[in-house]
Amino acid sequence: MSRFLAKLAIAFVAVASAVVTMSPSSAAPSTSRGLISVAQVVQMLEKAPTDPTAQQVLTAYLAGVGEAAGAVASMGRATCRTSLNLSAAQAGQALSSAAAGKDAAETPATPLIVRDMLDRAGCKRP
Repeated sequence: MSRFLAKLAIAFVAVASAVVTMSPSSAAPSTSRGLISVAQVVQMLEKAPTDPTAQQVLTAYLAGVGEAAGAVASMGRATCRTSLNLSAAQAGQALSSAAAGKDAAETPATPLIVRDMLDRAGCKRP
């Protein structure tokens, strides 16, 4: 990934991180580097079905991640076999498989979800 794309992805993560930390419901801590952790997203996924605030925060976060993935693919001039898409179930699946055996409180969630989206869409750089 080029430096520009890396900086762009970090900027999107920072914005998404601000959305998650603004939630009035108590959330799992972010990573020690201030990134949204797998633990935070998993907690929101678990709370969303019964907590309207968690549902709003999760929706905003996933929308931001989707926008980030689209920007990364577009700026990197990637070609994808199918369109990018993301649901709460797909995010949960991506996190559970990619973060298995890792410290959920220290593992950043956004790169795992973006990578999963790009992989599922069959995106390749020219």
